[in-house]
Amino acid sequence: MSSRPAAGGGRWVEVDPARVGRWVEGFGERHGPPSTTIQGYGLLLAAPDGATAELHSPPGAPAVPDVAGFVAAATTPRRIGLLLARKGAVAVGVAAGEELTVSKVDTRYVQGRTAAGGWSQHRFARRRDNQAKAALGDAADLAVRLLLPQASTLAAVVCGGDRRAVDTVLADRRLAPLAALRAERLLDVPEPRHAVLVSAIAAARAVRILVRDPDPA
Repeated sequence: MSSRPAAGGGRWVEVDPARVGRWVEGFGERHGPPSTTIQGYGLLLAAPDGATAELHSPPGAPAVPDVAGFVAAATTPRRIGLLLARKGAVAVGVAAGEELTVSKVDTRYVQGRTAAGGWSQHRFARRRDNQAKAALGDAADLAVRLLLPQASTLAAVVCGGDRRAVDTVLADRRLAPLAALRAERLLDVPEPRHAVLVSAIAAARAVRILVRDPDPA
């Protein structure tokens, strides 16, 4: 389980689906038995002392009206597409539950920034932009080959890396069926590699919970 501050107050907690039930029990033990309300993102737990917990359904999980149903939906294995992209590198895959069943990583050289000034700097910048565009074009081709044939079997497509790079890849008209399945969350991942792709499965399946503690008296 990981935790980090949330913009606007509170904190984000990421919980393995198998541990969500116990986490909710602990929330009730600390703050009192909560009421449950279904929301667009999942479930809202509101405790008697004013504490709240927003349980965000993992990508591809159906909406449910209660905690038991939420836990069952979160732990049910689903087929999820993964698309991780940064300038010069892309990793795509399909996860069935916790297992990576299809995967491919591709890298292409993109020139680093230069400290040169004047025309040289502009020339290097144009060359770098052209290299980046070519790399993202290759990334779209890779997604067409590996992910697009799987689109009808996927519950969601989870993306990670650089948002602009991911947006550029999914802007390819051929990938419209995958773009329609794109989950809202963008995973924060380093340069895409096979190990990064494997670790992204757990992050994609995790239940995100926004916790807000009661106001101090």
